[in-house]
Amino acid sequence: MVFGLMFQILRGLLWTEVFSQMKLWEFLQVNVEKAVEQFRKVLQAGNKPEGPELMGKPKLKVIQDSQYGRLSNTVDMQLALEIFGRHTNGPKSIQESCDWFKKSLEELNVECYKEMHSHHEKAINCIVGTVCYERLATHGPLLGPVTRTNPLVTRYFTYPFEDMPMEQENQLMLNPNEACHLLAHNGWVMGDDPLRNFAEAGSNVYLRRELVCWGDSVKLRYGDKPEDCPYLWAHMKKYTEITAKHFSGVRLDNCHSTPLHVAEAMLAAARVVRPNLYVIAELFTGSEQLDNLFVNRLGITSLVREAMSAGNSHEEGRLVYRFGGEPVGSFVQPNLRPLVPSIAHAMFLDITHDNECPIQVRSAYDALPSSAIVSMACCASGSTRGYDELVPHQISVVKEERLYPKWNPDALQSSVGEVNLQTGIMAGKLALNKLHQELAEKGFTQVYVDQLDEDTVAVTRHCPSTHQSVVTVSRTAFKNPETHQYKEHLAPMYIPGKIEEVILEARTIERNAESYTKDETCINGLPNYTVVIREHVQLKDSEIVKQGDATTKGRSEFVEEILFEKLTPGSVITFRVSLDPNSQKMVGYLRTQLSQFNRLYKSGSLTDSNVPGILKVALEFLISKLTLAELNVLLFRCDAEEQEDGGGCYNIPSWMPLKYGGLQGFVSVLSELRPKNDLGHPFCDNLRQGDWMINYVSTRLMNKGGALREVGKWFSAIFTYLKHIPRYLVPSYFDGIIVGAYATAVDEIFNQMSSFVQNGSTLVKQLALGSVQMCGVGHVPALPPLSPELEDVPVRLNNVTKQEEQCCVSLAAGLPHFSTGIFRCWGRDTFIALRGLMLLTGRYLEARNIILAFAGTMRHGLIPNLLGQGVAARYNCRDAVWWWLQCIQDYCSIVPNGTDIITCPVSRMYPTDDSEAQPLGTVDHDQPLYVVIQEAMQRHIQGIVFRERNAGPQIDRNMRDEGFNVEAKVNPETGFVYGGNRFNCGTWMDKMGESDKAHNRGVPATPRDGSAVEIVGLSKSAVRWLMMMNESGNYPYSSVTIHRDGAEQSISYKEWNQLIQENFERLFYVSDDPADPNEQHPDLVHKKCIYKDSYGSSSAWCDYQLRPNFTIAMVVAPELFTVQRAWKALEMVEKKLLGPLGVKTLDPDDLVYCGVYDNALDNDNYNCAKGFNYHQGPEWLWPVGYFLRAKLYFAKKMGQEKYNESVYLVKNVLSRLYTHLERSPWKGLPELTNENGQYCPFSCETQAWSIATVLEALYDL
Repeated sequence: MVFGLMFQILRGLLWTEVFSQMKLWEFLQVNVEKAVEQFRKVLQAGNKPEGPELMGKPKLKVIQDSQYGRLSNTVDMQLALEIFGRHTNGPKSIQESCDWFKKSLEELNVECYKEMHSHHEKAINCIVGTVCYERLATHGPLLGPVTRTNPLVTRYFTYPFEDMPMEQENQLMLNPNEACHLLAHNGWVMGDDPLRNFAEAGSNVYLRRELVCWGDSVKLRYGDKPEDCPYLWAHMKKYTEITAKHFSGVRLDNCHSTPLHVAEAMLAAARVVRPNLYVIAELFTGSEQLDNLFVNRLGITSLVREAMSAGNSHEEGRLVYRFGGEPVGSFVQPNLRPLVPSIAHAMFLDITHDNECPIQVRSAYDALPSSAIVSMACCASGSTRGYDELVPHQISVVKEERLYPKWNPDALQSSVGEVNLQTGIMAGKLALNKLHQELAEKGFTQVYVDQLDEDTVAVTRHCPSTHQSVVTVSRTAFKNPETHQYKEHLAPMYIPGKIEEVILEARTIERNAESYTKDETCINGLPNYTVVIREHVQLKDSEIVKQGDATTKGRSEFVEEILFEKLTPGSVITFRVSLDPNSQKMVGYLRTQLSQFNRLYKSGSLTDSNVPGILKVALEFLISKLTLAELNVLLFRCDAEEQEDGGGCYNIPSWMPLKYGGLQGFVSVLSELRPKNDLGHPFCDNLRQGDWMINYVSTRLMNKGGALREVGKWFSAIFTYLKHIPRYLVPSYFDGIIVGAYATAVDEIFNQMSSFVQNGSTLVKQLALGSVQMCGVGHVPALPPLSPELEDVPVRLNNVTKQEEQCCVSLAAGLPHFSTGIFRCWGRDTFIALRGLMLLTGRYLEARNIILAFAGTMRHGLIPNLLGQGVAARYNCRDAVWWWLQCIQDYCSIVPNGTDIITCPVSRMYPTDDSEAQPLGTVDHDQPLYVVIQEAMQRHIQGIVFRERNAGPQIDRNMRDEGFNVEAKVNPETGFVYGGNRFNCGTWMDKMGESDKAHNRGVPATPRDGSAVEIVGLSKSAVRWLMMMNESGNYPYSSVTIHRDGAEQSISYKEWNQLIQENFERLFYVSDDPADPNEQHPDLVHKKCIYKDSYGSSSAWCDYQLRPNFTIAMVVAPELFTVQRAWKALEMVEKKLLGPLGVKTLDPDDLVYCGVYDNALDNDNYNCAKGFNYHQGPEWLWPVGYFLRAKLYFAKKMGQEKYNESVYLVKNVLSRLYTHLERSPWKGLPELTNENGQYCPFSCETQAWSIATVLEALYDL
């Protein structure tokens, strides 16, 4: 109450005797009379407002006087004229305007007064707060009475003049020759933006007394660059260079008080002198993000962290965990790893010179245990002189003038000016520093902090190669044991492993000595406390602990019990711990095996004299025996594929199932956990709790048989070691095994692939893994059997029939939705993806088999859309057959002797359109492939018209009756393939409406009937290729024949090719010329200088929609396009359709555009309900490959400059795809994204054609 009254009086005095006398508000105000007279003269001179009357209520603003004189500010007279000078037709009106102006100025001055008053209130609060801390607070310096040495208010400025009255000071400030010697002190502002200069214009820190100032330094005005103050920059640069010359490291005290750009320049100069300069910085930003900004900009080696900032032992232990190293059992990090956010390296101090005295805040007994906790951190550590001597007050770096005591090993206890190992905690600190150095030198990089009770902290340092540990138990004494009651009995501690020795045990004790008296000449500490220490003793000889029982937890946990008998507050004990002998052997054997993957495991490895035979064989050799189809099983297979074999992906009950049953499922999770050392993740918990995951890996492979069984045996054998090591080490070593095996398998995959992959970039290799991911053999082969006349067809023994069966690799459309059963293989998807995933990767034989298997299912001259193993095929797409022909063409051009495929036998499942599926495996219905190709061409030129078998809801519950009518023909006037109707969708944009609420059920969103642009391009490519094949003697047919109205007419491939060439641009190009005679519907043109999406659609406006499909035609038949027109069209695609990962499927300016695909949403929105907008905006990935390829092709035609720009664009797009691929747990590229690259939960997570076309773009690049 007395203090409250005192502070109230102080506040009153500050206001009445200081601030009100200073009248600082006058520096902000305007001289009203002077300004009014100036305004009157303006009006009398006949000046008028220039513009119309200002809107709203404009307000005058004070213009600050550049010399900051009292009542010297002005306002904008032109603005005043606009506001007050509109009606001045005589002396009376001029006077009225001046009166209004005067009133406004007076209001403005009142606002200035209020502003300054608020600054004064803040200043008074800050002064009172400082006085309270400095004079009264028990944790403050307790300065005592106000004296000239310790004034009531800290001086913010320094000057070389005698003290003088306030009036005289005011006069001095007006004299420039004297005012220039007034220098502002430097300091820091609590809670301020560390990137802001608190002394710059606009800052009121000094005015509001918010600065915690340093009386021994002044604020330097560097400016923004050396030219702003050449002398200061040069002087400080020289000082910095001298410092760097003579010292190995520097400390940036209150680093944030130096402008960042200045610190950058000075440190750059210092590093020229000493490149490996050690930079320690002290920051008070209050934000680790801001800390990292300083660290990264300045190249700070270590940031000062303070144990004294902890309010209790729990927080002190947390600081060790936060700054003191990686956790025990951490993953082994590869040399090349992803950048992850990390905290700055710490210089961890038990106390800094700024901290309050620990003896005053805590107790003398806490110095040793807190120092031990700091010493156990795996980072730089340090202290401040006086801590070890137990100096019971803060040592001021500004005002302290006494000397530190000298070192004298023979000094007497009573000697004030000398210290030795019996002084304070010096003996304990010496032992702790030696231990800290030893742990660093011997690689004890891992840390574990265990809070045993509210006062006791155990810190473990662990060596990841030898698995030795050092455990220090510290009983802190934040409260004085002489006045606070601590527990008498502590719970036992259980230490995993075998305790080799007690490295040190130390206790803080009180001894007989004179009470402390502050010496006048020497900085002395408390004489009545010292440390009793014993080093390198056996556990049985310890005076602090007693050995309990050794126990075993499970088959791999050997634990020693420790009973604390005399771990009094202020005590420390440190144990050296090894693994128990059996665990040591198992870890050594395991490291021997892992050294085949990583030489880091050589350290600590042991040879097992009874090593299992399978482990004598290198895993690389075992994996080299696997085919790519078997590597698909080893690495991949999603849950549906695993279930088809009677299993499933591994499921972590407290988390989720893995994405794959193979190694990729585990690697995807580990690659997320490893960089962050996320050992608390449910995945790691599962590994520590039991062997279920370990057994899953080996058992799954051993059940497969063949070469996979041998790999499974290898896993089973190496896991035997893993199961017998301490559980806390299992996640790290499991990671080593899985990642080593995975890398070996991946290397083998590349060994079996083409030189394009082997010599390719990381992105090429990552995408090539998609070939293995998508291509496999299921429980039931997805492809129909090939001709028995065909050579090199893979076979296997059927587990049920015990008969041999063909087991050709099939290509899944996407995972996880299109991976098994009849929905695995789709004609269109297969042949869009086949070139990239199989031909470019060198999987020629498997590509041949897929081409021939689909050839065998041809019916009506078409390739199935949904293969359904041939027997459940649907022939409802017009484009699959043309993609199939494109792949045969690609096969012939890429594969050595590729044209041999033309004569390969094809087993026809349907010899005629109406025949039932024929049993395969005989040669009864074999035909050479060229006959099947000719049939496809012949049937199209003749015209394909049929109704799907079993038409109705049994094959499509959404389609209307008319949609089951299939039609595909060739226009004799243009050569264009056309077909379809408005009730079906025969191209890849095949979404059928499903919503009754929105009334779109049975209506295709994108029928694309007529001549779809990509089909025209693909057919042109096929016709041109067959013409050339015939001319080179590799294809026996030169023409196709039309039977119509009893007459036969023949058209050569050359004529057909020419017909398409002559008509394509005439009918597909959308000109920017409104008078273009070829434009039949100028009223429907929306985007100009593009190519139509279709020609002759039943809804003519659909032809003119901007979509990415013409880029496909540009790649397969570039000869159809003139270069300049193609380039403009590609620029339009880039501008309007290109997204972060994929390409928009519809112009965003289109009325029906909707970029978010939600197949579950059922409402009355016709355009979006039940995913109706599947191809009306969402950004699909596979067309982006064709856009990039087209861009590269035509850029070359446009010249080197355009080509260089295009390469830059392509690499940008590829880099975004690479980033997605790296981060995806599926290790693939999705089917589609929502608008602007947003994740779409209804998309396949990894899609075959998405990966394939990007790989093709890389091949072209």
